[in-house]
Amino acid sequence: MPSATPQIQRPRLLQLLHRRLAKAPAVAMLGARQAGKTTLARQVAAAWQGKVTLFDLESADGRAALETAPELALSQCQGLVIIDEVQRLPGLFERLRPLCDRDNRPAVFLLLGSASWELVKGVSETLAGRIQFVDVTGFSLDETGAESQNRLWLRGGFPPAYCAETDEDAADWLESFRRTFLERDIPGLGSKVAPDALRRFWTMLAHYHGQVWNGSRLAVALDAHPRTVNHYRDLLAGTFMARVLPPWFENVGKRLVKSPKIYLRDSGILHNLLGVREWHELTMHPAYGASWEGFALEQTVIAHGDRDAYFWATQRGAELDLLLLRRSRRWGFEFKCTDAPATSKSMHIALADLQLEHLWVVYPGHARYSLHEKITALPLRQIGEIELKPAP
Repeated sequence: MPSATPQIQRPRLLQLLHRRLAKAPAVAMLGARQAGKTTLARQVAAAWQGKVTLFDLESADGRAALETAPELALSQCQGLVIIDEVQRLPGLFERLRPLCDRDNRPAVFLLLGSASWELVKGVSETLAGRIQFVDVTGFSLDETGAESQNRLWLRGGFPPAYCAETDEDAADWLESFRRTFLERDIPGLGSKVAPDALRRFWTMLAHYHGQVWNGSRLAVALDAHPRTVNHYRDLLAGTFMARVLPPWFENVGKRLVKSPKIYLRDSGILHNLLGVREWHELTMHPAYGASWEGFALEQTVIAHGDRDAYFWATQRGAELDLLLLRRSRRWGFEFKCTDAPATSKSMHIALADLQLEHLWVVYPGHARYSLHEKITALPLRQIGEIELKPAP
């Protein structure tokens, strides 16, 4: 694995932020802590033509300024106003609404949030129609470069982990991140969940990565009520640690799986919870295939969006790892950790039952080749190059 610390540029996200800020009075960047939101905000601020004001709600000074007299503090701001960790003061959304409605728009607000359910809840009540969103994940393969695929897969996309000097340093950072997340970040959101209980659940979830959700089974293993483990799951999903992928079901005359699938969104966090610290350990681990599935799925939804994203499975065993609905068409993805993927009976069933426009078998290799008229083996490094639109 390479040890040099790279300088990663994120031009797509920066361009998107500038476009959204030019159109809307408020823009929200949503993503996990340490995913790079603050760095992006600083880059936006450096390029901003005009005054910039920053409120960091993790600091006592930043909170005090907006807790005591928020209307006064914000109404006097001009230019770009950045509010970091905005979910810590959800009452701010009510104060922002009249400021966003001013005719001359003396200020544009860039809100950074690492807890989606609180931010979206506040926005839905107060800033609907006034705000646009930009999702910020960890590094993606198009940002790090295809030659760094294994490094990104092993370490995950959190910038401090990916850019660490060695794999050991990356693993140490991930362990520290998990501890801080459980002991400071979760309580900082007002959650009463005990850190040790959530830690046990998180670790257990790593072993269920890529499986259909079974809350009752996890509840028994944790000696907890099913409602409790559902709450833990939603807490991790709401802080961008877990992905709950919903099932696609329709009346096709077959019994379909109707429970969601659960993934840990960052492969570095997954490996850290599984005790995997180096590349050779990953290749020998029983979760090697499940890890690839989750990693490739995340890279796919980063490239093509997670709107209208599902998985599909029948009670008799046919399944599709990812179904994306785009332009009124259905596109399928299977993620196979093999050197030479081939078609399977399950793929042909999915192709026919779901009436897929095309099915991509995404694998770690280098060559793109046809497996069937509507099935293509696709290297993950090319996932951003495909277009999900009907052939002319």
